[in-house]
Amino acid sequence: MLRQTVLAKAEEVKETKALIKQYKALGVASLQKVRAAQLQGLRRKLKNSAHFHVIKNSIVKRAIAECKDKPGLEKLEEHLSGANIFLFTSLNPFKLVLLLEKSRMKATAKAGDVAAYDVTVSAGNTGLPPGPIISQLSAVGLPTRIEGGSVWVTHDTLVVKKGGVIPMNLANILSKLGIKPVEIGLTMKVVYDNGLIINEEQLRIDLEEFQRSLKEAHTYAFSLSLNAAYPLAENITQLLQMAHHEAYGLALNADLPAPDTIADLVRKAHVEMLSLKTRLAVASEKATSTSSVQKG
Repeated sequence: MLRQTVLAKAEEVKETKALIKQYKALGVASLQKVRAAQLQGLRRKLKNSAHFHVIKNSIVKRAIAECKDKPGLEKLEEHLSGANIFLFTSLNPFKLVLLLEKSRMKATAKAGDVAAYDVTVSAGNTGLPPGPIISQLSAVGLPTRIEGGSVWVTHDTLVVKKGGVIPMNLANILSKLGIKPVEIGLTMKVVYDNGLIINEEQLRIDLEEFQRSLKEAHTYAFSLSLNAAYPLAENITQLLQMAHHEAYGLALNADLPAPDTIADLVRKAHVEMLSLKTRLAVASEKATSTSSVQKG
């Protein structure tokens, strides 16, 4: 029996080593509060992106120790505590984390769960008949009235804020009201990727902020390339337009006749002629006025 156990563990270490060598990245996710049905759904959804495998930490540590060709892999050992699931993938680890985030599901709460968002019970009919439920609703801060043989919540009420711990009595009420305040899913603790150890905090990406930063950086770089007159595929049209505009202005100021400028030069000359004519008329009028005064 002992021999069979040893052989089984040796085979499991061998299989784990093969997976580590086959894939570029190895992620470690916590199995805490992850339900079996959801894990099966994740496996199906991401079957082309990652290989999910529940392995004992001790087996993984032995496999790591035997993978000498993976630099820095041994640093993963300090993160191997608690119940874990291991994700073997060749995806960019940040993309994998985003896929895991999108796969998170809302679920009914149990005592001690943390609210994923501000939970507000809306005013209206609960569909529950009068009885002990009235005192239970009042105990969690919900104002009620009885109408048409049902218990109604009189106005919208915030019962727990995002990040707040949900006590047992509130968890029971929310379940009866069909409210799911908890998000369940895999939480990536750490990823080994081509020699790098990326922890949970580093893996978190605010995608909207990242996109905003990229757009801002692109705007600054584009403006700099225009000011420096540095030709690129992205700015060549604008540079040509700027060069044409500057050359055209220079030609007009220098009174340089060319097919593109001749019309504006004629208009410019005409405007200057009209201005000169007006100034001459004013000067002539002043001269006549002065002469009349002198004669008088």
